Amino acid sequence: MGIRERLSGNEAIAYAMKQINPDVMGAFPITPSTEIPQYFSTYVDNGQVDTEFIPVESEHSAMSTCIGAEAAGCRAISATSSCGLCYMTEMLYVAASDRLPITLAVSNRALSGPININNDHSDAMGVRDTGWIQLFSETNQEAYDNYLQAMRIGEAVSLPIMVCQDGFITSHAIENIELVEDEKVKAFVGEYTPEEYLLKKGNAIAVGPYAMPTFYMESKRQQTQAMIDAKDVIRRVGAEFGELTGRAYGLTEEYRMDDAEVAVILMGSSAGTAKEAVNELRACGHKAGLIKIRSFRPFPKEDIIKALSGVKAFATLDKADSFNALSGPMYADTCAALYPSPVHPAGIGYIYGLGGRDVRVESIKRVFSSLEQIAKTGDIGETCRYLDVRE
Repeated sequence: MGIRERLSGNEAIAYAMKQINPDVMGAFPITPSTEIPQYFSTYVDNGQVDTEFIPVESEHSAMSTCIGAEAAGCRAISATSSCGLCYMTEMLYVAASDRLPITLAVSNRALSGPININNDHSDAMGVRDTGWIQLFSETNQEAYDNYLQAMRIGEAVSLPIMVCQDGFITSHAIENIELVEDEKVKAFVGEYTPEEYLLKKGNAIAVGPYAMPTFYMESKRQQTQAMIDAKDVIRRVGAEFGELTGRAYGLTEEYRMDDAEVAVILMGSSAGTAKEAVNELRACGHKAGLIKIRSFRPFPKEDIIKALSGVKAFATLDKADSFNALSGPMYADTCAALYPSPVHPAGIGYIYGLGGRDVRVESIKRVFSSLEQIAKTGDIGETCRYLDVRE
């Protein structure tokens, strides 16, 4: 039986960190993730964990600290948002290429400029191809659950992993949550026992050496294989977590998709709004459904193809713009997944929610209305659209 509590998303992440008791945290504050190291530092101060808490002068240094710690054989964590994640970018590539399973909590926030501290996914999308596994959370409960699973996943394939939640929407909002007992968390996460690390006696290794053209491409191919292998690991760990808590997880979540003729695909807290829109439409006889992406990296190609196999039209809802005069990142990846498959529903992409622009049930219902029109007429029209924007 879990422990009933009321926590914000940031508190829930910090509590998960406490239960895991990592070796090192490199920390630098940035809104809206600042509360995570703040809460966690109190656990360090009062002796509830024995983590080495290292406050540094920048996010670049925070990730560098984690890289050094993981390379030495320690479990290392950090938290950041927005421009802080951008500032880490150089070291994100290093962590992934060195195959160091650092766990990073990200409270997603819009990027400057113009300056904005509200939620969208432009920060995580900006680093989506650095080689990190990316899990997205709809609720505070999912943020907590994802974090407890993250270390198992990253360490199994030797890749760093970031757990994303929507800044302020879940990071600061308080929700009812069910916590796992400490002893069960420790047993589930287990101990970190890397095969190779810098401080391993009698086994000298180099971490992050210069790679000549003779070896560079092979190292990247190995990273790609690890990301492919991560799909099955995410599914397996999610199933084991379900056995422990009753809350099972996969790469995606399907909502009322069994007989859906039109569907939306999205990530994060907006899934709750979209589910309500689906419920209202279903009550009126519309065959609407929803696919929530939990794992954006690795991208759940097989799951998307299967979920859309009976759908006439779909729309992706991207909370970030790629500025490629074509589409948002989720739409591009979804189309790439579908192209070589036999599944070819009509598809459009919406950009929405940038800089914290609110998305309402009525907004999502308008998306479904457009999809029903496409399904009826076959006329796709503009494939890249903007939701609730003043043109």
